[in-house]
Formats: sequence, C-alpha cells, structure tokens
Amino acid sequence: MTPAGPVGSSEPARRLSLLYHRLQEPFVGREDEARAIVLALLAREHAVLIGEPGTAKSALARRLAALLSARFFKYLLTKYTEPSELFGPLDLRALKEGKYMRITRGKLPEAEIVFLDEVFNANSAILNALLSIMQERVWYDGYTEIRVPLWTLIGATNRVPEEPELEAVYDRFLVRQYARPLPENKWRDLLDAGWKLEAGLLETPSPVMSLDELREAHKLVFQVDVEPVKAKLLRLFAVLEERGIHLTDRRKAKTLKLVAANAVLEGRTRAEERDLLVLKYTAPREIAEFDKVNIILSEELKMPERYLRELSDIRSNVREAAQLVDSMRSYDPRLVDLYRSLKIAKSRIISIMRESEDAKVQAAARDTLSEIDQLLEKIALKLGM
Repeated sequence: MTPAGPVGSSEPARRLSLLYHRLQEPFVGREDEARAIVLALLAREHAVLIGEPGTAKSALARRLAALLSARFFKYLLTKYTEPSELFGPLDLRALKEGKYMRITRGKLPEAEIVFLDEVFNANSAILNALLSIMQERVWYDGYTEIRVPLWTLIGATNRVPEEPELEAVYDRFLVRQYARPLPENKWRDLLDAGWKLEAGLLETPSPVMSLDELREAHKLVFQVDVEPVKAKLLRLFAVLEERGIHLTDRRKAKTLKLVAANAVLEGRTRAEERDLLVLKYTAPREIAEFDKVNIILSEELKMPERYLRELSDIRSNVREAAQLVDSMRSYDPRLVDLYRSLKIAKSRIISIMRESEDAKVQAAARDTLSEIDQLLEKIALKLGM
C-alpha cells in the first residue's frame, strides 16, 4: 500500500535528495557514480566502482560517510592482506583465559560504511568472510557468529574479475558503475576543482542525514507501487538476454528494489518507466556491456537522452544541408528534394515534442525547428516560392 502523501514530502526523502546533491558537489563529472552509490545506500545494497585509479572512487565513499556521520572503514586489499588487518588482532588477554576474541575497535566489524579498494585482490579467507557479511550482515569469527552494523559496502576495482571463485562476491554488488576518465571538455573544470582541493579551499562536509533517517528512507522503498513497470521490466530482461547480457536470478529479483529506490530518490510513490534506467547499474557485467546496456535502454525506453541524440543528429544534418544550399544556384533541382526532406524532419521534431515533456528535449527541439524554418525560407527564396 502506498502512503497518502508523496514520498518527496517526507523529511527522510528530502534529506536523501540533499545527500545526493552534496555527495556529487565537489566532484567533476561524477554524477552517475554519486547516484549509483546513493541508490545502493537507499536499497541497503552494495556498490562496486570499476575504473582506473584516480577517478574519485575512495573520495566519494569517504565523503558519503562524513555526510551520514557514519562509522567508516577503508582498506586497500592485496593477496597478502591478513584477516586481522580487516577484522582486528586477536585479544591476547582473552586468549589466556581460553576465549577466542578479536579487538575490533576501528575495524570493519564496527563500521557502517565500508570502502574496500581493489576488493577482488583479497585471498579466499577474506572473500569467504566478506560473502557472509555482505549477504547476511553476519561475521563468522571462528565458532562465533557476530552481527555487524554494516549498511553498505563500496568496492573499487580496476578490473572485472574473471576467476570463478570471485563470481559470488562480484554478484553481491547489486550496483555496478564504470567510472570512466573524464572527457576533454571536463578537463578545465577538473583543474579548477583540483586547485581548490590542493589549496584547502573545500569545506569539510557536515552531516546532512543520520543513519536513523536513512533507515526511515529505506522503509519508503517498500511503499512504492512497482506494478506499473513490472511488465516492461520483464520485457527488458528478455531483450537483454537476447542480446547476450545475462542477469542472475538474484540480480533480476533485486533490480525491482533498485527501481523503487530510484522513485523514492525522485520523490515519487509510484514507479515510472524512467526508473527502469537503473538497469544500467544492475545488468552489465563486463566493461564493454555498460555501453551496450545504455544503447538497449535508449532503444527500449522513452529516455530524454534518446531524443536529445536524435535531435543532435537532425541538427547536424540541417547544418550540412545549409552549407550545401549556400553553394547551390537558384532553381537547382536538388533544392526541391532538400525542401521535402526538411519538411519530414520538421514533422519528426514535432512528434518528439509530443512524446517527451523533458525540458531539455523541448528546448533542443525548438532550437532545431528554428534552424529548419530559416533554411526552408532560404530554399523557398531560391526556388521563387
């Protein structure tokens, strides 16, 4: 049953939106990474960021913990990492009394947000412990079963694991995001942001949400009406499978929770088709599949990005046509063909404006229509119409 009022009107949801915006604030071009982390957080799932070093992975995790005032644990894993480095050394005093205990103060078992760099470099002993911690929030230390307060584990890696023994751990990361190096058009902003950081001009983030408020926001996920998107989600699973992208049964089942989390983050109690975009986080396995999944979602969903890309292509063609028209003589027979093609393009843009209510799409469509109308006038003058 959905609540009477909109999710966005609740205080936990408002703070959640603030958390997302504050998390991405100092980072250039890391909006997708921040969103992936917040969705994992809201769904109480785990996230892995895949990419080369220096793409703000650990900085995002540390800032998240600060914004939540959560107990944070960070560690770089290697194949030589000992369990005691993560879970604490043995308590020798207790051992003398015949008790097997560890000193866990400041270690992973007491953390609420955990960041593990190069998570797939861990040895089997650590991987086995992580499996139960991630899935059950239980740590088995010898013969003792210990509940841990972990909310979300964020992993980082510069590779997708191929080893069969790592498959189970990789699958526990419901949210996967490929953290790409920034494109050239972001480099100037990167320099400015880096300068502020090095000069100590960035303020230390103050908490914007507590763990208790996060728990309340998490409850809202299960109050979202997901029925309107189930049929489309099943269709997308089938399309992905046909295109060679396989989701395990666990990932299929949990994707619906992430769909609901996206609705909550956008302040809604009812899931919509655009919430299915979260498949870009749950469906890819290999790095090459991230782009492939985005293309499939663009084809299958009425995404603003899809329309913006189409409008961009139309605009490029219009500008090429404009250069061609300038070089043509009056009454050139090709002008008639161009005139007809531009009329068809104009009809398509009008259809796009009817199909999408997105503000960016509407603005791009209006600008493109204006260029087409100007070119149509120029052609009409040359044709003496």
